[in-house]
Amino acid sequence: MKIFKPFVIITGALLLSTTLQSCLDDNDSCNVMRPTALVTVSPNDDGSFVMHLDEKTDLYPSNMSTSPFGKKEVRALVNFDEEVASSDIRRVHINWIDSIRTKNPILADTDNDDIGNDPIEIVKDWVTIGEDGYLTLRLRTLWGYSNIKHEINLLSGVNPENPLEFELRHNAHGDAALRHGDALIAFNLNELQHSEDVLKIKLNWNSYTGKKSAEFEVGMRNNATVNPKYNKDGDLSVNIQ
Repeated sequence: MKIFKPFVIITGALLLSTTLQSCLDDNDSCNVMRPTALVTVSPNDDGSFVMHLDEKTDLYPSNMSTSPFGKKEVRALVNFDEEVASSDIRRVHINWIDSIRTKNPILADTDNDDIGNDPIEIVKDWVTIGEDGYLTLRLRTLWGYSNIKHEINLLSGVNPENPLEFELRHNAHGDAALRHGDALIAFNLNELQHSEDVLKIKLNWNSYTGKKSAEFEVGMRNNATVNPKYNKDGDLSVNIQ
């Protein structure tokens, strides 16, 4: 089934700028352009999928039998219409759905020489949130017109005394700084072993005004003990045009 996708998708992320605020009239056409929610698309073994609205709320699609993203669990923006409840299960009709570049953190070590440390900003927005074991960020930086791909990574293990401290790193690969642009990216923290329903993580990054740090609360899906381990052979970088 083909789902209508009204946003322009860039490899690795969704460039936002003013798209989400561009519709001024509150009519049906504008409403279908806006995302209804930010979700985790989680496929099942039988090919079906569920959308986690947060770590406690699930949505079940009524008009799609398989995930458009295959067997990969990803964060996504979705526009849906809620159907009349006939049971405790929340069923929704998906109008459109688009994935956000979703990846794991990587370990900070001597092999991170090409990880970059170009400036980037974190935008305070409804899509900058920690939920369902994911840290999703709306980011802003400067872009050129040469189609050079940027890389963004989340480094773990940056502070031996605090396993919940991370660094956000950006490599613009020399792209000309000509215009501001935004992008979305999500980091899967569900491999963090933990014993709390909500984790408080510290995030450091290099902004255009110098070093910054902030704390984020991330609602988690599972419970265990704090012992973060990430597979370095996994998804090491994100490309954003």
